Amino acid sequence: MIESLAIVLGVALLAAAVVLLKHRLWPMGPDDEPREDVAEYISMMVGVLYALVLGLALVSVWDTHSGAEGHAATEASAAHQIHLLAAGLPSEQSDRMRGTIETYIRHVTDTEWPAMTERTPLGPAGWRLLNEVRATSQIPADATPAQQATGQETLAQLSILDDARRGREADATKQLSPVIWFGLIVGGVLTIAFMFMFGVQRSFTHVVMVMGLSALITFTVLLIYQLNNPFHGLFAIAPTPFTRYF
Repeated sequence: MIESLAIVLGVALLAAAVVLLKHRLWPMGPDDEPREDVAEYISMMVGVLYALVLGLALVSVWDTHSGAEGHAATEASAAHQIHLLAAGLPSEQSDRMRGTIETYIRHVTDTEWPAMTERTPLGPAGWRLLNEVRATSQIPADATPAQQATGQETLAQLSILDDARRGREADATKQLSPVIWFGLIVGGVLTIAFMFMFGVQRSFTHVVMVMGLSALITFTVLLIYQLNNPFHGLFAIAPTPFTRYF
């Protein structure tokens, strides 16, 4: 958080220094006024197009972040339900199922979560543990009707857990397109640069305008950067849904 604020402040101060340097080295002359309308039109078009790029990027990373949060909560809830449903199975099978689902949760929180933070491949270990959970849910032939119903509900929860896990794995590898990043950086530089085309007579007013715009653009780009990886950074999703239940 402090680093982000320092970057925003640093960019704003750098823009202010450039404005003061411009007013000192190239003061506004009598011929600057006729170019004001052209500069205003070009600056407006660049600002509108850049706002569209910012909105697209922000919506994209926000959807990914919200989806990752939902997948993690759904997966943890399904695992919790499986743990509870184990009580309705035969005693020996119930203990095995509780043990396998707890082992799976420990693997998710202790091994997979740090890997997702670093965007490294999760590997097949999690799926093997999930297959062990599925194997322990098989109902014996002599099961009672109540145990058979519990087994069917367990399979349904396993299907939900399976889908949520696939979504979580996909969310951990999603990244904003390099093309959008190029548009964010180049568009931001152009938008700020066009602010220097205006012949503002008051240097203080010009400094405030450029500093405000620079700080706002930098803050938005940093926000997009933080949200780009759902499991890392200032807005990282923690394994709280899993640790809350287990």
